[in-house]
Amino acid sequence: MKASDFIALFLEKKGIKHVFELSGGMITHLLDSLNQKTQINIITMHHEQSAAFAADAYGRVTGLPGVALATSGPGATNLLTGIGSCYFDSTPAIFITGQVNRHEQKGDRNIRQLGFQETDIIAMAKPITKACFKVDNENDLPQIFEQAFSIACDGRPGPVLIDIPMDVQRANIAVPADDTMVPAPAPLDKAVLLDIAGAIKDAKRPLLLVGRGVRAAFATQAMMEFVDKTHLPVITTLLAVDAIPFDNPYRVGFIGSYGNRWANIAFGECDLLIVVGSRLDIRQTGADTKFFEDRTIYHVDCEAEEINNRIRGCIPVIADAKLFFEDFTNALSDVEFVQPKAWVDYIQDLKEQWPDVKELTPNGINPNVFIHKLSQHSQAAKCYLADVGSHQMWAAQSVEVGDDQLFLTSGGMGAMGYALPAGIGACFGLGVKPVIVIVGDGCMQINIQELQTIVRNKLPVKVIVMNNRNLGMIRQFQDSYFESRYQSTYWGYTAPDFEKVAEAYGINAATINTEDEIDSAVEWMWNSENADSPVLLQIMIDPHTNTYPKIAFGKPITEMEPFATPIEMEGT
Repeated sequence: MKASDFIALFLEKKGIKHVFELSGGMITHLLDSLNQKTQINIITMHHEQSAAFAADAYGRVTGLPGVALATSGPGATNLLTGIGSCYFDSTPAIFITGQVNRHEQKGDRNIRQLGFQETDIIAMAKPITKACFKVDNENDLPQIFEQAFSIACDGRPGPVLIDIPMDVQRANIAVPADDTMVPAPAPLDKAVLLDIAGAIKDAKRPLLLVGRGVRAAFATQAMMEFVDKTHLPVITTLLAVDAIPFDNPYRVGFIGSYGNRWANIAFGECDLLIVVGSRLDIRQTGADTKFFEDRTIYHVDCEAEEINNRIRGCIPVIADAKLFFEDFTNALSDVEFVQPKAWVDYIQDLKEQWPDVKELTPNGINPNVFIHKLSQHSQAAKCYLADVGSHQMWAAQSVEVGDDQLFLTSGGMGAMGYALPAGIGACFGLGVKPVIVIVGDGCMQINIQELQTIVRNKLPVKVIVMNNRNLGMIRQFQDSYFESRYQSTYWGYTAPDFEKVAEAYGINAATINTEDEIDSAVEWMWNSENADSPVLLQIMIDPHTNTYPKIAFGKPITEMEPFATPIEMEGT
């Protein structure tokens, strides 16, 4: 069998229905085989970074590895930001790069390049992948692809890169029989589960903190059964905003640098913290880690190295998130827990004292008010995707995610330009159902070309451009630390009229400037003409609208701007 035919058929056998790519000479064999030998949909993007972001979202939505292809040289290097996004946010993905023919590679020669576009993508990608494979022998392909899929999905998910020379792709190979077996995981020690149960019973102010690991393990149903049993209030990280529905009575809110103020106060004042699938990074805890070490913390993670890394004194539980929740619920089925009513009432009082829509008093549209109204009119959307910046935090603070809705964003990499191409990947992964992309004017201009991909594929992607005519989060940083010198954020920066840009692509578009226009604008997005079509809605935001609350850097997470002042300049 031709090697490229084997690869195409292997992907189809594994359940892959879409791949994302930008064509180039060194992947033409692969593209031809996918087209001729399979029913896989080849989604041509307009930049390899976009293909990588689309694969990222596809992997998050489906649980299968998202697949992106790129040619050698600049095609391969353009994937790197998306590969990093998959790595830091635990997304299963397979990146396939074409490479120059084996006889055109420099090998050990002390030269920079032999073949045209020859580039050592393996060396570049290795630090941000779970594994990299350089294919030197075509007969290694079956084993390599089986390994790659296993590595991408097992344990903490992540990306794998396979670099394949063009002459390997066109070679003939023998295909072995499939004898893959997946061992069942071992159950957790019941003594550990009893310890946690005892700690929950003894606690006066317990919390469950869930992170991306819960979503990555597709463990939300198991988590809800655990929560219904233990009555634990739930706080979430940025990447787990969608782990519990907005209207669930156990939901507290979103925590972190720009988290809901009430949720951060509860986070800071709890006496028992059970962490599942979160690495407790600086954006979640703030810089003052000592502040957290005066309470009992059980830290559940599938990677031992992530525990007692920044926050010391945690009791480690090395386990897959889904396995932990299921084992706890099953092993302790006869144990009864009582809701800590005084603590729950106190959290509710905090919510009423510090509502998200009152953190800002901007001129014009309040972004948090807009996000709430957008959510209330958008039950038909299957996924929200936020880009990176102020709009990302306004969305995480206020989005009203329903039981069957997702919220995706770039967390660890924090890559501007993520949301629009990721919206394409999510839309395909969800069976071409409507999704909402929330993006700032700065992020929109990074991968704006993918509007054409949306139009060509007739995707029901609803694009919300929150246009404050500057790079708002960095501009706010300049207010805090550079005496409001706005170099490269407001000074020397411009944005187009995105309504006109969208219309140039053939997308229905509108712009609003005042809060009394919000309801009619969001209803317009979903009217009979637009419900199954792409639209773009531009929201004009005052350029000096800040993102609050915000941790006062160097202080405990309970102390947030604008009512507290940082004690040092942010280093992250």
